Amino acid sequence: MPASENRVIARRFRGFLPVVVDVETGGFNAQTDALLEVGAVILSVEPDGRVVQRESLAVHVEPFAGANIESAALAVNGIKVDNPLRMAVPEREALDRVFRPIRRAVSELGCRRAILVGHNAHFDLGFLNAAIARTGYKRSPFHPFSVFDTVTLAGAALGQTVLSRSLEAAGLPYSADEAHSALYDAERTAELFCLLANRFSDAFAVGGDDDDGSGQDA
Repeated sequence: MPASENRVIARRFRGFLPVVVDVETGGFNAQTDALLEVGAVILSVEPDGRVVQRESLAVHVEPFAGANIESAALAVNGIKVDNPLRMAVPEREALDRVFRPIRRAVSELGCRRAILVGHNAHFDLGFLNAAIARTGYKRSPFHPFSVFDTVTLAGAALGQTVLSRSLEAAGLPYSADEAHSALYDAERTAELFCLLANRFSDAFAVGGDDDDGSGQDA
């Protein structure tokens, strides 16, 4: 990537690199329920200012020792926890597989850190932060509490808050048969975020403020 291009996204998002994340879990409680899948999409910005998808990542996760798994959650996401074809890995390895390429992209694109984009984003960040705490992981690329939430964006721009309905209102495809795969939902959420961000791109001077967003009060 030419040096003149590699800071476009840093200027567009105050030094943050947006990374869309979706998790599939064994329930709603990040402290007690299993993290089972992580899907992530690293975003970038074209020289003309358009936000685009750059790289997709996915990993299946072994439940941590003593993790709670609700049968109702598995009925929704369709995960067969004991299926060897999942090729699930322990939480720390799963985090590293996702975080390492994100840290690399943060560096390559001239950003200071990543910021999680999600549909009900604090749910996804909560499960990542719980896994980070359980494993003692020291190099999370994400801001610890700030997020970009597509529920809020879609509610304001499209009048819809459910992901499938938001995508439909935006004219984007969504398959109920493929839903609740972490990667599929992350990629559809990324499409939605890119579309909404690009609608407002003319309101931003891409070459403007160089605030790097490194503070904790984002």
